[in-house]
Amino acid sequence: MASLREIRRHIRGVRSVAQVTRAMQMVAATKMQRAQTQVLATRPYARHAWEVLQHLATQNGAAESLHPLLEARSRIETVGLVLVTSDKGLCGPYNANIIRTAAQFIEDIGVPVKIIAVGRRGAAYAARAGRDLLKAEFSDLPSRPRLLDITPIARASIDAFLSGELDEVYLGYTDFVSTLVQRPRIRRLLPLTAGPGYRSVVRSSVVQEEEPEAPAGEYIYEPNSQTILDIVLPRFTEIQIYQAILESLASEHSARMVAMRAATDNANELLRDLALTYNRARQDAITREMLDIAGGVEAMRG
Repeated sequence: MASLREIRRHIRGVRSVAQVTRAMQMVAATKMQRAQTQVLATRPYARHAWEVLQHLATQNGAAESLHPLLEARSRIETVGLVLVTSDKGLCGPYNANIIRTAAQFIEDIGVPVKIIAVGRRGAAYAARAGRDLLKAEFSDLPSRPRLLDITPIARASIDAFLSGELDEVYLGYTDFVSTLVQRPRIRRLLPLTAGPGYRSVVRSSVVQEEEPEAPAGEYIYEPNSQTILDIVLPRFTEIQIYQAILESLASEHSARMVAMRAATDNANELLRDLALTYNRARQDAITREMLDIAGGVEAMRG
């Protein structure tokens, strides 16, 4: 059995860990509440923006004449994946789940994939797995990002698609469902219309977007459709990436809060076990001392 000094040292160490995990749980809970408020506020706008994009894509001749972001290429040679992970760990299975989903997607799609890493964990996965990184990793995003903070990520995706370096771009992120439930998702970002090869490469890991209904009529754009779409389509693409990052941040803080709560509970349970072990060891020591004293008294009498 360990000595009383060793047990006391162990108790102090576990108590310190419990204090740290408790503090991290409180911080994560505060950040989660802010992130949840932000993601719920922007979710309807992002959803309607996506519906508008899909509606524009169904316009007669949209893919051919309106904007290159609507062009679905017949041959898919290289695919981009915007992979959203965290910069830090200690958030339970959050990073492992989205990385596992991304790895399955890369295996299923069957063409070279270049990763746009948002977060250090995604960049570390790409380096460890020998995946190509497009541009550089995007890390150290603020806890409450603005659309301006997301612009470089969207710009890298759009430029690579327009230049022909990427034929399709997908979003890999974690969808916030509730505090206890977060779902990793892969969703196509570019192009905004489905090409001939789209259904053949899509697997179960990719979210199937609902096909938009055919528009009832043509819209007239002023001053002209090209000018409007040159401004609107890139911005709507930014909105989709922005919403995915907000969903991931809310999921990350939720997963970290749950993980830290579990760690705190385990530390407190271990403290109770150590306290019981310490009391037993102390009683044994006291009993041995009393027996030694009684034995010494008897020896003196003899």
